Amino acid sequence: MSELIQINDISLERHRPGPERSQRVDYRAMAQAVPAVGVGKRYWIRTYGCQMNEHDSEIMAGMLQEMGYRPASAPEEADLILFNTCAVRENAEDKVFGEIGRIKPLKRRHPELLLGLCGCMAQEEKVRQFVRDTFPHVDLVFGTHNLHQLPELVVQAMASQETVFAVWDRPGQVVENLPKLRQDGVKAWVNIQYGCNKYCTYCIVPFTRGRERSRLPEDVVAEVKQLAEEGIREVTLLGQNVNDYGLDLGDVDFADLLQQVARIPGIERVRFTTSNPWNFTDKLIDVIAAEEAICEHIHLPVQSGNNRILKRMNRGYTRETYLQLVERIRDRIPGVSLTTDIIVGFPGETEEEFQDTLDLVRTVQFDNAFTFLYSRRQGTAAARMKDDTSLEAKKDRLRRLNELQAAISRRYHEQLVGKTEDVLVEGESKTNPEILAGRTRTNRLVLLQGSRELIGRTIPVQIVGAQTWLLRGAPRTAIREVTG
Repeated sequence: MSELIQINDISLERHRPGPERSQRVDYRAMAQAVPAVGVGKRYWIRTYGCQMNEHDSEIMAGMLQEMGYRPASAPEEADLILFNTCAVRENAEDKVFGEIGRIKPLKRRHPELLLGLCGCMAQEEKVRQFVRDTFPHVDLVFGTHNLHQLPELVVQAMASQETVFAVWDRPGQVVENLPKLRQDGVKAWVNIQYGCNKYCTYCIVPFTRGRERSRLPEDVVAEVKQLAEEGIREVTLLGQNVNDYGLDLGDVDFADLLQQVARIPGIERVRFTTSNPWNFTDKLIDVIAAEEAICEHIHLPVQSGNNRILKRMNRGYTRETYLQLVERIRDRIPGVSLTTDIIVGFPGETEEEFQDTLDLVRTVQFDNAFTFLYSRRQGTAAARMKDDTSLEAKKDRLRRLNELQAAISRRYHEQLVGKTEDVLVEGESKTNPEILAGRTRTNRLVLLQGSRELIGRTIPVQIVGAQTWLLRGAPRTAIREVTG
């Protein structure tokens, strides 16, 4: 089933899901003749947002490489620039628009330069209208549902004198065998599920990523096996809510898939993100505990410690059920690391309700927490809620929460000094190329000195120093303090 739409005199076919269509399609069959219009040209992709966006950028880079493009080291060197965007917070959108404005002089110096906006922001009608009104130098706008159309859209943008808008309002089928250009030779992200059906009242994701769609388990397993053959040692299974994996397939669930992936030869570590506490099952806990390859780290967003706020957020669980889940996890997975997300200043949150969040953090003792001020998103249910708490009060709450969590995180790290941890060395430190960086099974960042030959290896490392957000260590054969 398809609908032909007309945008700026350019015809694009928009596929809509239907019961008569198969669960998946093969990109290789769809793109038998990838246009080689990028030969001799360079691309530059700027990515905003979550791991899903970063993985989407790997896919776009893979498609562009097949078209003949090669990566540019800076936007000034590029013939094609893509902004792969996030819509979770409004300030992220402001940053994107600022960057698009700064690119305009490049278009004057390089008239053939193509500039594209894609990702979650493109799914919002208000963003598309703002681009029409404010940024006529943008050549291409496409969304999250038709990422696989990038090659043909680039060709159309080259031929058009107007902005090409190609945004599907609903997702189509799961597209398999998309090319990917992974920058990391040690670890990789693997999508297992797209979209979200939860409709938390503060979240724009169900509107930008669409309904939940699961990849078939055999396709996921085949991809991970290929990664193992290529030397990848760690995979992270990605989804907006991985716990919902398989609900649309009927004969498999996330625990089943996780177990299959964990048993693939050559894969030393398996991680996953993100899980909703609402449907984190005992079966899943048992699989994590039983399979050696699955890391003892669970990211379990709580968002608030107060039941009234959780209900207004439409999170589907209570403070009490969350704490019971934490107890079951820690009982069955000794030494597990728990991290979380917390929103401060949700509409209507009182000081007393915020104190419930602080109390929950003290009770659970998270290893780390990603904390955010509430960001109003037009089109969500929370955007219509009364919000009479001042920005100053919200910032003060965030400060107090961060101070509490920093003290807990620092204490966890200090307790590890003198102990030995297995560390997968991932590469050079982002701030000092003379220092290597790796992670423990519990996802703690460790900096250490050593030969580049260690990259890609899991080695015993003695922890010799602790900071709030990282550890310093040395291979057991060379115990010494490192800096950088």
